[in-house]
Amino acid sequence: MILIADGGSTKTTWCLVDGDGARSFFHTEGYNPEFISTAGIVASLRQNLPATLVPAAIAEVNYYGASVVSPLQVATVAEAMRTVFSQAQVFVGHDLLAAARALLGRQPGFAAILGTGTNSCVYDGERIAHNVDSLGYFLGDEGSGAFLGKALLSDYLRGQMPPELEASFHRTYGLERDAIFDRLYNQPFPNRFIASFAKFAADHYQASYCQQLVAESFDAFFRKIISKYPAYQTHTFNCVGSVGYHFRDALAQAATAHGMAVGKIICAPIDDLVSYHLAAAR
Repeated sequence: MILIADGGSTKTTWCLVDGDGARSFFHTEGYNPEFISTAGIVASLRQNLPATLVPAAIAEVNYYGASVVSPLQVATVAEAMRTVFSQAQVFVGHDLLAAARALLGRQPGFAAILGTGTNSCVYDGERIAHNVDSLGYFLGDEGSGAFLGKALLSDYLRGQMPPELEASFHRTYGLERDAIFDRLYNQPFPNRFIASFAKFAADHYQASYCQQLVAESFDAFFRKIISKYPAYQTHTFNCVGSVGYHFRDALAQAATAHGMAVGKIICAPIDDLVSYHLAAAR
């Protein structure tokens, strides 16, 4: 049996493939090595794996995760996987490689992620050939849930939301300034907290304020990141992630406005990623 995982900052989606090729899915929390240690990952997995899954029966683990870039970050996650799945051959890669493999298979092209965070690349059919750094949620991540969430929070705290939306925001979350700043600066996973507010824009997308906020976010994504790729307009724009998918019409409009034809926009990569690995195993 093999396990394939798509690990975001907020949630990890797993697929267990048995010897007959049957697929079963489950979820755990996200394991971003910027925010969690090897011991933390091990503890979470042991608590959250399905009771019917026998870790020692897993022969192969392919884990793709957010911020799994440097050798130290890879080692943090890989050691946890080898601890829990002691009999498995373990591969740990970046979630951007997962996106490229899910969107493009073994064909070269352009792939992006728009979820809690942002990432993008030119893919040569095997590996990531070029990447413009998104700089993370502190300095960049234009187009992401965190970028949208920051815009919403700052407008709310400054009293710059339309009054009816400000009232709805307060009813929905009931957060005062001190509570917001405590979550941002004193509690774990501030990126998840910020990105969670993107749902408000989706739930109130009929409001012109939210439509403009989303349009400006995607315009910044193309201006600040995508347009920095050489000859980017020669590529088809392909994207995976909940933010890109739920606002896909606005995203397609932004891509077209910046001279890119639109290819695949999907919510999650796991199904196509599993197909990629099963094809590779044949």
